[in-house]
Amino acid sequence: MKILVVGSGGREHAIVWTLAQSTRNATLYCAPGNAGIESLATCVPLKADDVDGLKDFVLRERIDLTVVGPEAPLALGIVDEFRRAKLKIFGPTKNAARLEASKVFSKEIMAQANIPTARAKSFAETVDALDYLEQHPLPVVIKADGLAQGKGVIIATSREQARDAVIDSMEKAVFGLAGKQVLIEEYLDGEELTVMAFTDGQTVVPMLPAQDHKRIGDGDTGPNTGGMGAYCPAPLGTPALREHVTRTILQPIVEIMARLGSPFQGVLYAGLMVVKGVPYVLEFNARMGDPETQVVLPLLKTDLIEILQAVVEHRLDQLVVEWHDETAVCVVMTSGGYPGSYQQSMPIYGLADQEVRRAMIFHAGTAMKNGMVVTAGGRVLGITGRGVTLKEAQAQAYETVAGISFQDCYYRKDIAHRALR
Repeated sequence: MKILVVGSGGREHAIVWTLAQSTRNATLYCAPGNAGIESLATCVPLKADDVDGLKDFVLRERIDLTVVGPEAPLALGIVDEFRRAKLKIFGPTKNAARLEASKVFSKEIMAQANIPTARAKSFAETVDALDYLEQHPLPVVIKADGLAQGKGVIIATSREQARDAVIDSMEKAVFGLAGKQVLIEEYLDGEELTVMAFTDGQTVVPMLPAQDHKRIGDGDTGPNTGGMGAYCPAPLGTPALREHVTRTILQPIVEIMARLGSPFQGVLYAGLMVVKGVPYVLEFNARMGDPETQVVLPLLKTDLIEILQAVVEHRLDQLVVEWHDETAVCVVMTSGGYPGSYQQSMPIYGLADQEVRRAMIFHAGTAMKNGMVVTAGGRVLGITGRGVTLKEAQAQAYETVAGISFQDCYYRKDIAHRALR
């Protein structure tokens, strides 16, 4: 069996790593991949958003299944294009992926399905948004409507900061076309939780709950990032809460998308805020989260290939998905300056020395240069420890982090602090 994974980050490395554990002995490819993925799969020099190039490669190499990692190709309609060519692909269609690609659309769908979420209003004109802000209580959340690589959400604590966020998004186009329309949303004060689920468009199978650390600084301070680390399972996600989320959030979204003629097939990601025990949806994503995938998939006991095939073939109801009774903690190592500007092509030292450690090293932004692994992104590595207890998994991760270095390397020192506290 031949499988192609589309993408180049830590999420894709975790997916490839998990597929490599399968007893099915599949031949793995990754486009474009990275320096870490190279040891597990054949890396193909095609960008994740090169839909035509990827389709030609799959046809030429007779790939049996394509698994899409990032959101951009989903928003471009890669699943629709592959299905027209009778190719098997794991992921939602372009219309279904609008749950992530448009926050305004997502809010409209949640309203139709009576899903609990923060009150919000959308704006296409800057002056209207600024007028509305003058009356809105603080803090207030400003969201770019489209895809902004996890950086299109600003929590403003002052009128000036809120106005600047709207102007930056709508006038200065700091998020490109993604920010020409904005959502102004009430601030929910609670604790964040991620619940992802496999779905074939009818059956919904939730994964273990995880908690991401979005802010750049220790103690959850500073600007939002794509994610500085995660841990799983999050104690906040009790079995009762997970059942509630599945019944009142995940299943209703899958059902309404099917009724609208855009059945959702793949991984549905619910970013939640739990306020006094009640989960509210902050956002939906149309794919696995990053870095959450790097702590969830290492705990998966069932063969991932079996799950992917069951989803694509609409028979997920016939499969029991099982998990290891352990915990995982991922610490993300970033380039100095991230999420702002940063340097690239910095040599990474200590990777070879870590191979005997129990912690897993997932490459997020790396490349090979003159025979050496170098930095090639803001988030460079995800170091995932796994253990019986959260403290053991955390210790493994940080022990491995301590042995790796590159110029201006930065990472948070408190991943999983909420659960341990």
